[in-house]
Amino acid sequence: MQFLTIFAAFIFAFAAHASPSQRYPAKGLVLAVDRSHRTIGVSCQPIQDFNGARIQHLWVRSPAELEPLHPGSMIDFTLVVGNNSASAEEIRIHHFQNTEQEPMAAQQMTILQALVAPDSASAPAPAIGQTVPDFFLVDQRALPVRLSQFRGAVVAISFIYTTCPLPNFCFRLSNNFGVLKQRFANRLGQDLFLLSITFDPVHDRPEVLSNYARTWQATDIPGWRFLTGDVSQIRRVCQMFDVNFWQDEAFMTHTLHTVLLDRDGRLVANLEGNEFTADQLGDLVETLLPIPPDAPRGILP
Repeated sequence: MQFLTIFAAFIFAFAAHASPSQRYPAKGLVLAVDRSHRTIGVSCQPIQDFNGARIQHLWVRSPAELEPLHPGSMIDFTLVVGNNSASAEEIRIHHFQNTEQEPMAAQQMTILQALVAPDSASAPAPAIGQTVPDFFLVDQRALPVRLSQFRGAVVAISFIYTTCPLPNFCFRLSNNFGVLKQRFANRLGQDLFLLSITFDPVHDRPEVLSNYARTWQATDIPGWRFLTGDVSQIRRVCQMFDVNFWQDEAFMTHTLHTVLLDRDGRLVANLEGNEFTADQLGDLVETLLPIPPDAPRGILP
C-alpha cells in the first residue's frame, strides 16, 4: 500500500512538471522525404513564438500526407512540439498564387493557348527524378555551354530577363543566386553551378548578360553562367521546365521557376514562384552536396 502511495505521488509529480505539446502554425520548404520512416526535413520560415532551429526533422503522423510531397514542395503545416519529439500534422501543399499581373497573365495565356491550339502544346516536362535532356546555349562571354558538361555537379537554374522592372521577380531570383554565391563560395565552380537563362534572347545578347553579371559581381566567377541563345533554343529549354513567357509591349510576361538538378542530371525540384527564401533554397542545395568529413553533424540523415 505504501509502494502504491509513493508510485502515485511520483506519477502526480511527473504530470505536474510535464508540459503538454505545443502547436504552431508553420510554413516551409521540404528538403527531404523518407516515406519508410515517415519523416520529412523542412526548412521553415520564422515561426511565431517558436525559437527552434530553422531546419526541422519531423515525424509525420499520417502516411497519406507524405504521398504528394517531394523536395522543393512548399507546405503549410502544424508543428507539434513535445518534451522529446517534434512532428508535422495537417500538411497542405502551398501552391504558388500570384496576384501580380506579369506572371498571372503568363499562366492565363498558357491555358488559353492549350485550349485554342492543343497540338502546339510542348512535350511533357521531365518529372521529378527523371534525367533532364541535354541542351546547348552560350554564356555571357559567348562561350558554348552544354548542360551535360556539368554532369557530376549539382546545378541550379533560374529564368530571368535583364530589363525586368519588378523587384520581386527576376531581380529576386537573381538575388537568391547571389546569396548562394556567398554561402557556397568554396563549392561554386567545383561541384555546384548556377545557370541564369534569359528568355529574352533578342535583347539579352552575351554582351548585355556580361553587364548584368557585373551587377551581381559574377563576371569572373566560373560557377555562375548567364546563358542565352536563339529564340527556338530558349523556348525549348523553357518548355522543359514549364517556364512560359511572351512579349507584352515593352516587357516580357512570364512565370517564375527555379530548378535543381542532382549530380546525375536528374530533376530534383522545380520551385514555382518567389515565396521561398534564399536561405531555404540554400538549405535545399546543401542536401545535394556531399558533407565534408570535418563538418558538424547536421539534423538531416
